[in-house]
Amino acid sequence: MSDTESRSRARGMVRAAVRGLGLSAVLLPGAVLCYTLALVSIALIPIGVGLVTTPWVLGGVRAFADWRRRLAERWGGVSISSAYRPIPEDANPWARTVAMLGDPATWRDLRWLMVDMSAGYLTALLPAVLVLWPIEGFALALGLWRVFPDDYWYGFVPVSDQASAFGAAALGGVVLLVAHRYAVDALQLHFRLTKALLSPSQAELAERVRILTQTRRDAVDTSAAELRRIERDLHDGAQARLVAMGMDLNTIEMLIEKDPEQAKRLIAQTRKSSVDALAELRDLVRGIHPPVLAERGLGDAVRALALRLPVATEVSVELPGRGDAPVESAAYFAVSEVLTNAVKHSGADRIWVDLHHEDGMLRISVTDNGKGGAVVSPGSGLAGVERRLGTFDGVLAVSSPAGGPTMVTMEIPCALS
Repeated sequence: MSDTESRSRARGMVRAAVRGLGLSAVLLPGAVLCYTLALVSIALIPIGVGLVTTPWVLGGVRAFADWRRRLAERWGGVSISSAYRPIPEDANPWARTVAMLGDPATWRDLRWLMVDMSAGYLTALLPAVLVLWPIEGFALALGLWRVFPDDYWYGFVPVSDQASAFGAAALGGVVLLVAHRYAVDALQLHFRLTKALLSPSQAELAERVRILTQTRRDAVDTSAAELRRIERDLHDGAQARLVAMGMDLNTIEMLIEKDPEQAKRLIAQTRKSSVDALAELRDLVRGIHPPVLAERGLGDAVRALALRLPVATEVSVELPGRGDAPVESAAYFAVSEVLTNAVKHSGADRIWVDLHHEDGMLRISVTDNGKGGAVVSPGSGLAGVERRLGTFDGVLAVSSPAGGPTMVTMEIPCALS
């Protein structure tokens, strides 16, 4: 081994010892606190107190676990995926509690905390022990053995005189050589243990694949239905008008000399048909991808949508950039469907729409002061919105008590440019 490599390995040994010592000092109290609070909070759910505390406590557990994931990546180069199911920010405490307890990642975190406060603590402390324990052996050889009783043992070496103290120093030297070679690997062992406990199981990955397959199938079905709608609208609308215009033009050609007045009336009728056909084509194009969405972004597109509603609608937008075109399109049509439902069924006279981006999520809420009672039922417009968002790993939450108000919250993972 070259001097450069030896010095590099020595620095790595010291760094692993310091990191392991600091990690173990935080790990044990943190794991015990998180685990205890989680158990107590879950136990208090039947009397109602846990409904309020559990989302906060489990949120703290997830923050602690995510912090450990970042440490594993930064200090050990061990990547640990986070697979928590998204929860709408505006969900009520009951919905958040049910969603968190129904997430397999929550129970995986609790199992990890049990191991983390025992085997995890020992593996984090091991590099520091390998580096610091030899110091005691060297100190014994330098005369520290005189202050200890005759039956003092350093490892498996009984220390009672200077000769046995030199034996303790020799053992410390061997341990230090082991630390020089394996201290970094010992810290890696801790991070690998953390990964083994925090990574999603095969069953969860299979469920994830099933959900993605279902959302992909829904997206394909939606696209096919949209294509059929476009074909039907073209066939029954603009195409029929254009065929009628062609027939009128043939008639005009025959009547222009024989009956000029009738020809003029047909020309006026044909002009009106061309205007109607153009309007239908514009509506059709707007239904496929609104020009204002492509040109000016989601915020202005939703504002333009609100201006066409018969109900007073206030739109608040805080988007510092543009999202991907498919995400913006999905969000736009989701908002359009929710607003349509509010106008048709809620009896509201005022609607509020809020769009903002935070922590990598596009969050949209649509609130109306109507009669409430909205639910996500199979075949409903809200179920269609949920399927549309699911294609992009988005979620939808509805809060609509009898008597109102109704709040529909949508979240889509999205990076803005």
